[in-house]
Amino acid sequence: MFVTSHFVSCLVSLKYLTCLDLFSLNISDEMLSSIAMQGFLLTRWFSLQNCTGFSYAGIFCLLSKCEHIQLLDLQNIVFLNHKHVVELSSFLGDLVSINLNHCSILTESAFFSLKSSKSLMDFVAYPQLKHLRLAQNPWLSDEDIIMFASIFPNLQLLDLSNCCRIFDEGITQVLRICCNIRYLNLSGCSIVKLLEMNFKVPKLEVLNLSYTKVDDETLYKISKSCCGLENCTQLRMISLDGCHKVNGNVVASMVSSRLSLRKIIAPIRFCLTDKDKKYFLLHGCLVC
Repeated sequence: MFVTSHFVSCLVSLKYLTCLDLFSLNISDEMLSSIAMQGFLLTRWFSLQNCTGFSYAGIFCLLSKCEHIQLLDLQNIVFLNHKHVVELSSFLGDLVSINLNHCSILTESAFFSLKSSKSLMDFVAYPQLKHLRLAQNPWLSDEDIIMFASIFPNLQLLDLSNCCRIFDEGITQVLRICCNIRYLNLSGCSIVKLLEMNFKVPKLEVLNLSYTKVDDETLYKISKSCCGLENCTQLRMISLDGCHKVNGNVVASMVSSRLSLRKIIAPIRFCLTDKDKKYFLLHGCLVC
């Protein structure tokens, strides 16, 4: 969708704008510069997710003038590289949440190589960073995500979906450090099995294990061990979609043993009858 000059004129007239979502718009550097020059109080949320038509110069101009943004969404900004991120980091000291999903040309050096005061490590090295989205980033390894956990231990949301180099060891260490995790997305992490998840994750609410190597043995250990899902007392939703090694019979066991569950996305081998659906709903859980 293209942005008209009338839209830009109306936008820059909003002197007290604190949030701006430009999702999937075709914008320009001139538009971003115009917004920057108006001295907006963009302090809460700024999203360029899936936007086109602009360059790094536009982002730099805007963020350099709006240095107190808390939630920044740069998903699918395909030209964004590690040098850009390092440079932008000096403007983002108040950041609470960042979305770098599908920024596939980012490298580890965007986070760890540069030790100067302008490295990304510096701006995320604060306990206030709660949300981190890194889906579809092929460079991520166990070493990287363990380092992330050490830098911001108060993470509540972590999206690592389709990060194909992540193993059980990395996830286990992250969960041991980040005990406030509420939302964990491991969908498409095709080598993750979570056999070592035998510790407390007391605040976990959403666990997406779709298209992982999780099997019956994994779920049995998680749900039956004294330190597995029994201690995930807040767990509301779990997704097992595409988990071909999970037997459908595990669904009923999970509903009865984990009373906090409100939704289960069942494995492909599970056949849901109307009778089953009513039974699960009586337990307060939607199975689909």
